[in-house]
Amino acid sequence: MNIFEQCESKVRSYCRNFPAVLHRAKGSIIYSESGEEYIDFFAGAGALNYGHNHDYIKQKVMSYLDADGIAHGLDMYTSAKEKFLVKFNEIILNTKQLDYRIQFCGPTGTNAVEAALKLARKIKKRPGIFSFMGAYHGMTLGSLSITGNTAIRSGAIGTSNSVTFMPYPYGFMESFDTIEFMESVLNDVNSGIEKPAAIIFETVQAEGGIIVAPIEWIQRLRKLCDKHEILLICDDIQVGCGRTGSFFSFERADIVPDMIVLSKSISGYGFPMSLLLIKPELDIWEPGEHTGTFRGNQLAFVGGTAALEYRESSNLEQDVKVKESFLKHFLIENIAPINENIKIRGIGMIWGIDVANFGNSSFAKELTSRCFELGLIIETVGRNDTVIKILPPLTIEMATLQKGCLIIKQAFEDCLSK
Repeated sequence: MNIFEQCESKVRSYCRNFPAVLHRAKGSIIYSESGEEYIDFFAGAGALNYGHNHDYIKQKVMSYLDADGIAHGLDMYTSAKEKFLVKFNEIILNTKQLDYRIQFCGPTGTNAVEAALKLARKIKKRPGIFSFMGAYHGMTLGSLSITGNTAIRSGAIGTSNSVTFMPYPYGFMESFDTIEFMESVLNDVNSGIEKPAAIIFETVQAEGGIIVAPIEWIQRLRKLCDKHEILLICDDIQVGCGRTGSFFSFERADIVPDMIVLSKSISGYGFPMSLLLIKPELDIWEPGEHTGTFRGNQLAFVGGTAALEYRESSNLEQDVKVKESFLKHFLIENIAPINENIKIRGIGMIWGIDVANFGNSSFAKELTSRCFELGLIIETVGRNDTVIKILPPLTIEMATLQKGCLIIKQAFEDCLSK
């Protein structure tokens, strides 16, 4: 580890929790240089929905490279981009009767979030944005301004300009009508809060602790935005691309956001890629008004096209439902009974084990450390990192999923015995 300690910035984080030099990976298994095997319940923080080195996607990428396909293209017309756009329209937008323009924003999710905020303010000519307590949207200044975690915002001064955090239905905030609260704020001339250009939300707050918004709440949020002429932006970076079952996480509520932010698994292979989907009438950009050197990642187009093809041919959505059922029942029947203070939350293939009420703020960290020792990579999220986040690849084999869950159970028993 000496070279990492010597040369790499102190800002590094995940490697501190998983202190092994990782060497190769296949499917849902990661191998270290020293020969250890780890089941992956982390999936690149949601960037690897199709697992590591998926055979079908890899073959398409390697064929493209062998043919000396364009690797870097800015926003030029390319055959790789054309194929992605055709397939995305055919498999996703057209089948769901959705009409969006697609903006390629750059390498990572926060770039698309920045574009969404910038465009919303341009359209409405209002600076304000409503975000939610517990939200996470990225690490650049605009994205940090709408992220609830004050710890990660502490390094950037003045990020909260024109941003108001509203209550998300979680904890104490479930005890009152949060949509009605926003309605009151917008109607009250003495609230001190001006009407925003947009409201940005996650249907499932992943980094916030695996908080699943109720369907009725999502539907009422859409109606609130319509009533007050506010744009609704759905951040589907981590819980989109099939993570909750359907391709978009908001489909269960039968709503249509004005803008959708996608990244992480959209490229299929872990290549950097982010998209902003914009209703056509809202696409008022001037040419070159928002650019980015790596918004034309051709390998991401190739991987993304292959991932959509695989999704179409493999019945992945139904497979996720089967694994969702297993995870839900396993956690409720095997983990929740361990202690009455444990809370289980989740949907699709993103689940959380909340141990915040154990009286030991470091218990979740102890659990994930023990999981790593037993051969499972899994992280913590939520307030004070007290929620264990289960986020395996959607393609994980059922036997591997079961084995990983048994490791979690073993880690609980080991930590509690101490």
